Amino acid sequence: MSIRMSLIVALAVIVPLLIVLALAWPAAPVPISSTSTAPQAQASSAPIVANSSSASSASQAVPQAKPPAARRPSGPLAPELAGGGAWINSAPLTLAGLKGRVVLIDFWTYGCYNCTNTLPYIKQWWSNYKDQGLVIVGVHTPEFASEKVLENVQSAVKREEIGWPVVQDNDMNIWRAYGNHYWPHFYLVDDRGQIIYDHIGEGAYDETERQIQAALAAAKAQ
Repeated sequence: MSIRMSLIVALAVIVPLLIVLALAWPAAPVPISSTSTAPQAQASSAPIVANSSSASSASQAVPQAKPPAARRPSGPLAPELAGGGAWINSAPLTLAGLKGRVVLIDFWTYGCYNCTNTLPYIKQWWSNYKDQGLVIVGVHTPEFASEKVLENVQSAVKREEIGWPVVQDNDMNIWRAYGNHYWPHFYLVDDRGQIIYDHIGEGAYDETERQIQAALAAAKAQ
């Protein structure tokens, strides 16, 4: 009986003590679950890629350097078409008045066999390029007395179907101004009035035409 009473007394003391200790003990922290939905800043390991359209626009916005323009050939100023006589197929012309045009000057005479052989090519150039700014001037410098007669030159121009301007140079004034010594002799004068090419005799027709084309293109680009 005394033992039971002792246990009861002990329990009566211990149980309230345990309750007090339990209430006084601090609560354990609640661990944060790895599945927490709280937003967290994460560093991205992916590289930053520029927008392709923006990059393309930026590259297009950068001005591209233009290749240097091809250097134009240059030469001495062409002497004027002064001191000649009658003009055929045209009123008198001057190089000053033709400034800005490309002029092919052809020293010839109708009695020259080599000059006659060049006519088909000159006709082709006249047909192809007269509307593009080419002017052809035939300087008829005679070798024989019969070639000084205006009517004979007019007949030859008509017979050969020459459509470009021709000037009589009976006194060889234009011939000497150019320092010329040959039939036929071509001088190509560009839009600046400079002699940029010349050719003596027959042949080199492709090269002469190429020079005409280049001179016309350069004049157009100005």
